[in-house]
Amino acid sequence: MKKYGLIFLSALLIAALMLHGQEAAPPSVDLFPEQEEEEPSPTPPPNGPELPELKQLDDSFNKPKSLGKDADTLQVHALWRQLKNRTVNDPDVQAAKKYAQAAPTDLEKRKRLSDYYEVYYRRMSALATTPELKLALQALKDTHQAVLAQPRVRPSPTPEFSGTPSPTPTSTPFKKKAKEKHKKAKVHK
Repeated sequence: MKKYGLIFLSALLIAALMLHGQEAAPPSVDLFPEQEEEEPSPTPPPNGPELPELKQLDDSFNKPKSLGKDADTLQVHALWRQLKNRTVNDPDVQAAKKYAQAAPTDLEKRKRLSDYYEVYYRRMSALATTPELKLALQALKDTHQAVLAQPRVRPSPTPEFSGTPSPTPTSTPFKKKAKEKHKKAKVHK
């Protein structure tokens, strides 16, 4: 019991000393008498480290935190699907798609589809809100445009090169061996 009484008494004594230690000095006391002889400075020195501007603080708090690469990819994909759903019903986009589907030849259809993708992705990019989404739209557009190209098909000569026609290679017909011909003939009889 004496032990608890001593602890309580010492805690009470410490609290009393702390209360008296917090009292302010009287206003007549000069803590720095040599500063009175000099001219007072027009602005007081700053009381701490320099703080960033309000705009910098707003920008740092308004940036969404990344949840990881996969989560960011899914978020961009979801935003893209929303834009796609909004853009599909646009009259200009529908007209460009119908025009592309009505092309009489394959070459003409690829050209019209290229124009359709221009209209489609320009409209989606205008509705996009984030730079990440705009980059994703550009990548999708490039992918669609690349599918339309046919690099293995020889292009027809352009007017600027028509003076020197390129030689057309001749193909040699495939000849069947005599034994294969004979076997096929027996099978068909």
